[in-house]
Amino acid sequence: MSARESLTEYYQRYGRGRPVAGQVTTYRIEDVATPVSFPHIRRDFYKIKLLNNAQGILSYADRQVEVQAAALVFVNPLIPYSWERTAGRETGYACLFTEEFITQQLKTASVANSPLFRVGGTPVLFPPTEVVHRLGFLFEEVLTEMQSSYAHKYDLLRNYVQLILHEALKLAPETPVYQLGTSAARISALFLDLLDQQFPLASPQHPVLLKNANEFARQLAVHTNHLNKALKDQTGKTTSEHIAEKMVAEAKSLLRHSNWSLAEISHCLGFEHTSNFNAFFKKQTGQPPHAYRKQLVSLS
Repeated sequence: MSARESLTEYYQRYGRGRPVAGQVTTYRIEDVATPVSFPHIRRDFYKIKLLNNAQGILSYADRQVEVQAAALVFVNPLIPYSWERTAGRETGYACLFTEEFITQQLKTASVANSPLFRVGGTPVLFPPTEVVHRLGFLFEEVLTEMQSSYAHKYDLLRNYVQLILHEALKLAPETPVYQLGTSAARISALFLDLLDQQFPLASPQHPVLLKNANEFARQLAVHTNHLNKALKDQTGKTTSEHIAEKMVAEAKSLLRHSNWSLAEISHCLGFEHTSNFNAFFKKQTGQPPHAYRKQLVSLS
């Protein structure tokens, strides 16, 4: 399995400079030297692409989708994808953003549980002409705002991204149009859906119900080792690694956006003692949670 590619590495690879603030960037596809193909590799960021005049094959997890004319493509950091142009030269837009760009509001509204980004969901849509025009307008607004000096421009950028997602959700079918082809892929999709459903945490009175690999495996009616192997094959990460990543992302979000105490956050994330949460957070991030929160306050 190939190593994960970061947003900065992606830009360096294709000669596109460094993304603003390292969290979000947007560009017109025709304005850059796009290669004929992109390698099959996981990226450490989300991507939304509006392709016009496109002819090619998008390989995504264990699926291949033929793209003709206009397409709206969604990529999440969990699984690898690749693109192979078969003819012509596509135009359009691309918006790339990291997990840090996703605030609690955007996470709740569209991203975390969206069928557009979910493994086993609907990552490729074929919008009609009028929707392509609306999406093009929104991407142009993002491009304009990226260059502005407005103090709250990142809040505005998140709003534009949310509008793009909602335009896409109007087109998404109720059930996935692409069927996962293997047992490992299906189990992985079910696990990732189950993990996503636990977040975001709404209040200190509603802790996570499933906290470790054994509990997830029991819920999915499979052996823990079988679940772990399926996830490792499909995503390159173990069950525990997925859970830890989600836990630390939620912990960061709560430390950043809520006034919950460390004891409340610890309890909601399923830790028996706050000291256990402190040790977990420090192991994952390099600093204890109180220092992380204090740093955020000082930066603000």
